[in-house]
Amino acid sequence: MTIHLPGIKLYSHQEAAVDQLKTGSILCGGVGSGKSRTALMYFYTRENPKDLYIITTAKKRDTLDWERECALFMFSTDRESSLNGVQVTVDSWNNIKKYIEIKGAFFIFDEQRVIGSGAWVKSFLKITKHNNWILLSATPGDTWMDYIPVFIANRFYNNRTEFIRRHVVYNSFTKFPKVDHYIDEERLERFKKYITVTMDYIRPTVVNFIDLSASFDKEKMDQLAKKRWNPYSESPIKGISELCFTMRKVVNSDLSRFSIVKQLNDLHSRIIVFYNFDYELAILRKLKDNLEISVAEYNGHKHEPIPESQKWAYLVQYISGSEGWNCIETNAIVFYSLNYSYRMMTQAAGRIDRLNTPFAKLYYYRIVSNSIIDNEIRKALKNKKDFNERKVFSVYFERSKE
Repeated sequence: MTIHLPGIKLYSHQEAAVDQLKTGSILCGGVGSGKSRTALMYFYTRENPKDLYIITTAKKRDTLDWERECALFMFSTDRESSLNGVQVTVDSWNNIKKYIEIKGAFFIFDEQRVIGSGAWVKSFLKITKHNNWILLSATPGDTWMDYIPVFIANRFYNNRTEFIRRHVVYNSFTKFPKVDHYIDEERLERFKKYITVTMDYIRPTVVNFIDLSASFDKEKMDQLAKKRWNPYSESPIKGISELCFTMRKVVNSDLSRFSIVKQLNDLHSRIIVFYNFDYELAILRKLKDNLEISVAEYNGHKHEPIPESQKWAYLVQYISGSEGWNCIETNAIVFYSLNYSYRMMTQAAGRIDRLNTPFAKLYYYRIVSNSIIDNEIRKALKNKKDFNERKVFSVYFERSKE
């Protein structure tokens, strides 16, 4: 089905997704694939004129991204000026409980947040009992346990207990519940296939991932490993979390990383730099010493806009800015340090990987060292997993005590 609306153009993969969607679906597409517009087209053609509720991240709510998309379809938060009297409400996942009494509306759940059994999941299940809905996600789930809330919302199971009883075998040799394996996975695969609508398309851009090698202070790292001594606090290392944090500080503070960033800023003129910690930001701010470079920040303290000059560096903290904004003014992202979360790294990369980018090639530079901490994080991300400090370094930490 080809859909034409003034001012709205859908790509073929988006039109195909609209045809396949139904209430209870997960619209799965990579970051920048156009999930928002596809979801709104589905609402426009299949669910209109119900009231529309969009549950998204606080960042997307505050930047009014969804309101701008809705305006293309003539939907508004003001009922009087909205097409067919449809009232749009956009709010964050933190406030999802406010809408558990709503009935007969349509919900778009943006960015997968319904994992586990916490308060958000309980509110999600109450809402889906009395409303039609779809869920948008770039990374819908890593394990079958992640799908439990969506399977319950689709009425495949009555509750979490039923799912576990039918499919989960726990390891009996651990002190805490740990899944050993799943049974009857064919049934789970059928359910997953039934609800998942994947937006497959050939990207017009060529994506280049490039690892650049940085040095690090091996003497300080040896001090951590052998003496279990924190060179910054001048005190003994007390546990695995402190060990990893201090290792990262030794590695990420090395000025070779800053030199690489400066070289890349000369190569690309406009770069986005993602970082993790405040001590990294303090180093990156030295880019301001070059008067030719405009430097702006997006973090927990500052929400500055992207510079409009010919040469700039936009310093973005992962947690604050890995999602909810887009940039087509550059084709280069520098990961000053790696993040523990595979999902967050994927979201961060998506800031420049948009359908409307004018660039034929995109560049992602990961600055990494040959240290044990960087190698282990890189290994986890390569396997599309989050890095787990305790799992990786418990043996290492115990050996370092010997």
